[in-house]
Parts: sequence; C-alpha cells; structure tokens
Amino acid sequence: MTIPSVTPSQIRKMLLLREEIALLDLRHEAAFATGHPLFAANMALGRIAIEAAARLPRRDVPIVLYDAGEGLVAEAAALLARLGYSDVRELEGGLEGWRRADFEIFIDVNSYAKAFGELVEARRHTPSLSAEEVAALIARNADIRILDVRRPDEYATMNVPGSLSVPGAELVLRAGHVAPDSSTTIIINCAGRTRSIIGTQSLINAGIANKVVALRNGTIGWTLANQTLEQGADRHGGVGSSEAAKRSARDVAYRAGVKHLTPLEAAALQADTTRTLYRFDVRSAEDYAAGHIEGFCHYPGGQLVQEIDMAAPVRGARILLTDPLGVRANMTASWLAQMAFEVYVLEGGYDGALEEGPPQALPKPDPAHRYRRPYEGTQASREAMQAYLDWEHGLVEQLQRDGTHGFFVI
Repeated sequence: MTIPSVTPSQIRKMLLLREEIALLDLRHEAAFATGHPLFAANMALGRIAIEAAARLPRRDVPIVLYDAGEGLVAEAAALLARLGYSDVRELEGGLEGWRRADFEIFIDVNSYAKAFGELVEARRHTPSLSAEEVAALIARNADIRILDVRRPDEYATMNVPGSLSVPGAELVLRAGHVAPDSSTTIIINCAGRTRSIIGTQSLINAGIANKVVALRNGTIGWTLANQTLEQGADRHGGVGSSEAAKRSARDVAYRAGVKHLTPLEAAALQADTTRTLYRFDVRSAEDYAAGHIEGFCHYPGGQLVQEIDMAAPVRGARILLTDPLGVRANMTASWLAQMAFEVYVLEGGYDGALEEGPPQALPKPDPAHRYRRPYEGTQASREAMQAYLDWEHGLVEQLQRDGTHGFFVI
C-alpha cells in the first residue's frame, strides 16, 4: 500500500488557514508526551479500532499519520482504510521531519489547552494567591470559599482542606449558591494551573460581584509549600440563581463570537457532510444520564476545554454544545471559540423524547502505556512537580515561536 505524504510546511499551511486536519501521533501516550507538534492528537496504533469512529466522525476528513521511527504508519493507514477513511497520508519524515523543518515541539499532554490557559493569564493578568497566602486565610477563618474545579474523582483523591467540588463548567451556575455574600472571596484551584486560570477568569468574565482569585499552581503549589492535602472529601456546591447565571454566560459567549442555533438550524449543520461536527453535552454525568438529546456525547465542560485535543482531534472542526440551562454550554463555548474553534450552542431541543442512560465511555488504555501526569494522584516527586510548573510558565513564549494557534482572549 502506497501512502501519500505531506510535508511539515503543508501541514503548517493547513493549520494557519483553519482547514480541517487530524494530525495523529501513533505512539503510546507516554511516548507522545515526550514531544509532538502543538496540534497533534494522540491515537496509538492499538487504539485506532476502538477510538476512530468516536474521535474521527467524518470518514473523508484529512488524516496525517506519523511516528518517531517505530514503523507504525503503514499498519495504521491500512487499518484506517479498512474502517472506511479515504484521505489518509503520512507526515514526510515523521516526527524527525517536523524537527528538521525547525518547527516547534511541545511536550506533555493537552498541551495546547495548557498553553492557551497560560496565554489567558498573561493577557488578562488573572489574579492569584500563593499557597502560603491561602493557608494564612484558612488559619484565621477568613471569609473565603475554596472551589476545586477538577473532576469529582480527582477532588476525592486529594484536595485543599475545606474546599468544595465545583467542576469548571459549573462555576458560573453554582457560585451564587456557594458564596451568596458578595464580600466572600472565592478561591479557585485545580491540580496545577490551567483549570484554575480558566475557572477564575470564567467568574471574572461573567461579572460575579465577589473577589475571585486562583490558588497559584493548584495542589502542586500547595504540596511544594509543605501544606497538607485532605483525602476522601465529598463536598459539593449546589446550584444558585440560574436566571442571572444564564444572562451572564450568554453575554460572555456573545463577546467570544459564539453562535446560537435552533434545533432546525442544528440539523442543517449536522447534514453538512463536508465538515466534521462534534456534538457534546457538557453537563454532569448525572444530568446527562437523566435525559439527553440523541447523538450528543457526554463531556463535562471544564474537562472539554482542558482535553479538547482528546475529545475533538480534528483541528478546524465545528463543535456544537448543549445544556438545557445554557450556562455550562455558553461558558464552555466561550473558551473553545477563543481557542479558534467554530463553535455553536444549541438552544432548545429538550421538549421532545430524550435518551436516558449513563455516558458511553471508551475502554481505558493499558496503564503501562499511559503518561503519568506530575499533578496526578499523591505520589509524584517534588522535582517532577516543579519541572511541570516551569514548563507551563514557558508555554506563552513557545506559542509565539510556533505561530499556528490563532488563539485570542476576550
């Protein structure tokens, strides 16, 4: 089987022109994390049969494959052809060809979402407090609420003492309940930096009256400051005033250029077979299971922003979000729009028959092939944590050198 090739310069041109492209790294995640182009998505050879249909919904989308000399491309191309994908090419020279072209290499996973988060902080000067400052506030029983924006399972693993679990997309919806007094300071944390920055800036963008700051460097910073983390917590913030939240979130989405569609208009978008369309329900898993619109996959909004390369590996694709209250969809859409996606929010569609049942999850990969994130769990070394933070701080300069991102910040 002869596989047509595409040069690094041609890929760069496609990215700059916002053309659809799925640039797939065929190595295991642990190897992928050692270095890849900014908009590459990891789809290990052994995962293609499991993941392709969900992650590459359009069979004639341009796909470009590469490895780092392991010889994975031919088998992957043949497999994709058997699955019905008709436009499969390989990166000329593989990863080394990208390096030889003097194009930027990014390490870690979810790299462009993390780079975007750093850009947001740099441009908006997102306020933050150090671990020592937050610990002092806790010690003197200051009027604060610490909101952890990670997944609930991450929160349960380890969290800042006294914090509440409020996953990122839920912040604007729930802030009025967890901090009804505008004199209460809200402190947002994640494990590292990205979700803290995005969460803090979400509340600021939505015009909340409270002072809002991030816990600088999240639970990593907390650990490096020799503070103690709590384990096994199960505290969650309830829903506040949804009408005010709806207005605020819609205004933020409008400022980011998000478009809103009726169900009829969304059907026309779905019928366009010349473009890739991802459809996501960005509510909690419990809300999704209770009733969701057919054809929408579950992906909580805060995680979707962080993991957009995993959820929507086709750069240049369209994204349609749904949420009956609109708050979570609009806030999530506002961030994806700033990340240069063509993104829409569905209005309505919940008055008909809804599907019930839990989200359909793909089987997890072999743990032996998984990249161990330095902010994950409780066993990472201090050296790995500090190196991770140092890397994140350098991402804005790396974005500038790369030059293909197209991000903007409202």
